[in-house]
Amino acid sequence: MPGQAEAQPSDRRPSDRRRFLAAAGAAAVGAATVGQLALAGTARAADPALPSGVFTLGVASGDPLPDGVVLWTRLAPDPLNGGGMPDRAVDVAWQVAEDPRFRRTVRQGTAQALPALGHSVHVDVRGLRPHREYWYRFRAADQISPAGRTRTAPSPHVATPLRLALASCQNWQHGYFTPYADMAEQDPDAVLFIGDYIYESTPAATGARRHEGKGEPYSLVQYRNRYAQYHTDPDLARMHAQAPWIVTFDDHEVDNDWAGEIPQDPDKQSHDAFVARLTAAYQAYYEHMPVRATAVPNGPHIKMYRSLDFGSLARLQVLDTRQYRSDQVTTQEAAQNPLLTMLGAEQKQWLLDGLRRSPARWNLIGSQIMMAETDRLAGPGKLWFYDAWDGYQAERNELMAEFAQVRNPVVLSGDRHLTMISDLKRDFADPASQVVGAEFVGTSISSNGDQDQVAFHAEFDPLVPDNPHWKLLDAHRGYHLFDIDRGGIDAQVRIVDTVVQPQSAARTLARLRVENGRPGVELA
Repeated sequence: MPGQAEAQPSDRRPSDRRRFLAAAGAAAVGAATVGQLALAGTARAADPALPSGVFTLGVASGDPLPDGVVLWTRLAPDPLNGGGMPDRAVDVAWQVAEDPRFRRTVRQGTAQALPALGHSVHVDVRGLRPHREYWYRFRAADQISPAGRTRTAPSPHVATPLRLALASCQNWQHGYFTPYADMAEQDPDAVLFIGDYIYESTPAATGARRHEGKGEPYSLVQYRNRYAQYHTDPDLARMHAQAPWIVTFDDHEVDNDWAGEIPQDPDKQSHDAFVARLTAAYQAYYEHMPVRATAVPNGPHIKMYRSLDFGSLARLQVLDTRQYRSDQVTTQEAAQNPLLTMLGAEQKQWLLDGLRRSPARWNLIGSQIMMAETDRLAGPGKLWFYDAWDGYQAERNELMAEFAQVRNPVVLSGDRHLTMISDLKRDFADPASQVVGAEFVGTSISSNGDQDQVAFHAEFDPLVPDNPHWKLLDAHRGYHLFDIDRGGIDAQVRIVDTVVQPQSAARTLARLRVENGRPGVELA
């Protein structure tokens, strides 16, 4: 793709529209007194004109703090046709309890579901106790949502063990989201979803399932319909309702391989047209994700990079590797240009500051795309995957130098539709270079479907001698599960037999471990 995208500053003065939407989100925070709004028993029919079945998209929670969490739902009785709600604000009651039968309510209040936000609701609940399970639900008129369960983060100075699931890349047309059924059984404390929540591809008749609509989404309504379809997957809906999610996007939430404000095909999408597409895609993303009002979009910009602490055990810094990056290059020489950036100046400084000041035993970095080198040319020479960190060599080398000074850096990535677990090297050009960290590239939930394992290994096994930092390669569908404590990280690669059927058996393909104070990863 020609040209180079400039890094977009993250701290812009919010527009009037953004101030309005952020204020609407913040208004949901206030809690009413216990007992003021009864969600069970005799339901108050405050809005009998609402269509039936407004909670078709379920409930979710996200971004856990020691004292709070975000609760989400969206009213959509006709989810694949714009939502089907009347064009007016609707009061939605919410309730948080210490027990699944809602006998011990601790917080409740009312939020407004606004047409401007697709009748989505984001409640930033505070005043909760650290490291606790809570149950929550919503009510609109006399309709009550399914109940969800969430967890708050531990207190800042407590090293409570953490179970974290890593997921990415769920293509509706390539298969069912069966790995989530197993994930629910493993009961993680939180889910890190690292990108490609939806796919923007045109409906196809040859897949396991078919996308709604007639083409790629470009407008807000089209993106809303696509997200709504994905939320109707029962295994995904169950997992959303069972644990808090920490989310970020990669490329397919908008357009394949986009960079900054440059589309994959600038000869077909003008700059103005793509900016309009970004604006629609970001708003639909916010409307369907359990994120705080800090992520309310400002036109074609959205603030997604952020940090979450899990006591003194782990700091998780979630990156945005799409909005601020330079355009992808296509040659080895160009990839070494020191002016190229993946993160942009502000985000890179934020990441470095967060690493340097981190009090945590483990420093986790959520990177949508792979950070370790992939040399795709067997024998002498290099052939890199330029959309990943291989295409931004100078900035990656700067990060690797920083990792050498940081306590226990571990990168959690996605995008590749395969499991690729690696040591991170101070200098990938030098095979004897210092190991400075570990990276887990998680496989996809469904993207690439039931991949041909023989063909995969025929392609990748000959590359292993040129990539000695690789520790494990596999192309089954699934997710990664991490049990983290002060002594180490025990990782499981959980896979399913198939995603082209609605149900599948699951198993642990491999176990790996990262030891405290010992950079790198080993098969257990």
